[in-house]
Amino acid sequence: MSTIVVKNGNVEGALRTMKQKNMKDGLLKAVRERNEGYMKPGVKRRKAKQEAIRNSRKKSREYR
Repeated sequence: MSTIVVKNGNVEGALRTMKQKNMKDGLLKAVRERNEGYMKPGVKRRKAKQEAIRNSRKKSREYR
C-alpha cells in the first residue's frame, strides 16, 4: 500500500499522485485479475506475453 502526503491542504493533487502511483504499481490491474476467476493456461500465457510486449515498448519509449 502506498502512502501519500497531502501538502498545503492540496487534496486534489494528492489524489492525482495516488492514482499515478497505483497505475504504475499495477495495483488496480491485479485486483481486476483476481476478480476474473480462473483462466485457462493458454489464455494466461497469451495475456502474459502481450503484457511483456507492452511493458518492453513502454520502457523503450521512456529511455529515448
